[in-house]
Amino acid sequence: MTEDTFTLTTFYTSWKAYQDHIKGAIVPLTDAQLALRAAPHLRSIGEQVLHIVACRAYWFTDFLREDGGEEMRLYADWNAIALSLGAPLPPVAELVLGLDRTWQFIENCLARWSPDEMRQTFPDEWDGKPVEVSRARVVWHVMEHDLHHGGELSLTLGMHGIPADFPG
Repeated sequence: MTEDTFTLTTFYTSWKAYQDHIKGAIVPLTDAQLALRAAPHLRSIGEQVLHIVACRAYWFTDFLREDGGEEMRLYADWNAIALSLGAPLPPVAELVLGLDRTWQFIENCLARWSPDEMRQTFPDEWDGKPVEVSRARVVWHVMEHDLHHGGELSLTLGMHGIPADFPG
């Protein structure tokens, strides 16, 4: 690939492939397997996936103020509702749907945003100090978050002898 044809789309295409590996790893799981943890104080397999979905929806809707409708607002609340209140985890099919719907939402935003829109900043706070965070930085954060928790998911599956075909 020449420098002229290399774009950020290359990264997003690989990110989508990574998401598909996450989906492929959880589709065959039972409810009991979704509840498995690497350690008692760490998220279960199902909670890890739920957290990936919720993070995507939160950053794109709440922080970047993208209109994802009621569905994205519900996904953005998954962490608070399911984890804080101790509600049962959604079944595998619903977790997979959350991955798919949040991915489609992200993909639609990425296809629509111009380079100038990627540079647009949003106010935030870091260590008690006001900062401006670019849309591009948020996209990177969500991607790295997926990678981090996907690795955690792969490790947890492996610890319990469950095969997962994640890219190396």
